[in-house]
Amino acid sequence: MNTPHRQWQPVRFSPPPARKAAIEPVPDAESVLDAESVLNIEQLLDRVASAVGDVPALLAIAQQAGRSAPMPGGGRTARLWELLASVAAVDVAAARVLEPHLDAGAILSQAGTSETFKGSWGVYAAEAPGTRLTAEPVTEPATEQGPEQGEAEPGKTPGDVQLSGSKPWCSLAQFVDHAVVTAHTGTGRAAFTVDLRAAGVTCDVPEWTSRGLREIPSGTVHFDRVPAVPLGGDGWYFQRPGFAWGGMGVAACWLGGAVALGRHFEAALLRGARSQREPDQVALAALGEVDRILASTLQYLARAADAVDAAPQPASGGAEPNGGGAVGAWSEALRVRGTVAAAVERVQLLVSQNLGPGPLAFDERYGKCMADLSLYVRQHHATRDDAQLGALTLTGEHAW
Repeated sequence: MNTPHRQWQPVRFSPPPARKAAIEPVPDAESVLDAESVLNIEQLLDRVASAVGDVPALLAIAQQAGRSAPMPGGGRTARLWELLASVAAVDVAAARVLEPHLDAGAILSQAGTSETFKGSWGVYAAEAPGTRLTAEPVTEPATEQGPEQGEAEPGKTPGDVQLSGSKPWCSLAQFVDHAVVTAHTGTGRAAFTVDLRAAGVTCDVPEWTSRGLREIPSGTVHFDRVPAVPLGGDGWYFQRPGFAWGGMGVAACWLGGAVALGRHFEAALLRGARSQREPDQVALAALGEVDRILASTLQYLARAADAVDAAPQPASGGAEPNGGGAVGAWSEALRVRGTVAAAVERVQLLVSQNLGPGPLAFDERYGKCMADLSLYVRQHHATRDDAQLGALTLTGEHAW
């Protein structure tokens, strides 16, 4: 984009905290960190804007943000989702770097191993036909691997579990240091942490033909008896309410991308008006609909964030089909993700129809946002997710 036109303004789900409250002493370290992140968000967004397309620089920003970002379910979920949406409003791909790193930190915290959250992280839980990652206990001690070859974190026993096989859709695996991965055990699926720099890890370079998320190709990673550290047991990764919370955090990124498109649209109409080309009724109606969609969806996520913070953690149960989550939490995640995905797609349609081909052809930032967001939102499974929600609705998981 030739001019920033509010591109770096934070996305707020609710009014920002009063400055007096933000600078007063707070009682605990987490509150101090959250206040710091709120106060410095404009500076962080400026750094993101300067690092667009530079994956190592974006990962460095993600690591810095990971030291101060609120945890989901910890009382400041709305602030976390505002951070994700604000970064996506600057650059969708940058949010695609930040979100899994913060999600990994939340997973480690929920597992009681937050001290291992060092370096950069990915989260790889996808499955695909023809690929399978297996976790097996080691029958004899591994003696040949030293720290430089992937020795486990201090305090963990190296080599108790080894991963072998292949994991698809591993975004940025060639860039990040560690990952939370899911693998098949003899009795189910479980989560593990793994050092992606360890001997036995190889990353395919994917033939990425998409114009969207071009700096974040997602290839297959191969593991050959790579030491790993378990997180919880079979099913824990999917049963914890944090699985649903993470899915809603992704939706916040999608919504931030839609906010960026709305800002592009508003700026284009203002530029036209300054050039004596006032917007017609069709353009004004489209902008009004975009405003309704964005305002109502932001308010919906704010309420969802409050519910995440207020609700007690559900009791653990069996993993639901297709990567379900905790009872109640996952049905709400499906509602949030479906609502946001529909909002994003409608905003994309309204903006693209009204702005026409010109910005797609000549405005790099606008075209990148449209392409990145189109690919990112396809993580939503559309009708299949609605079918899963419908099945949960029949069990009484609804508020109406």
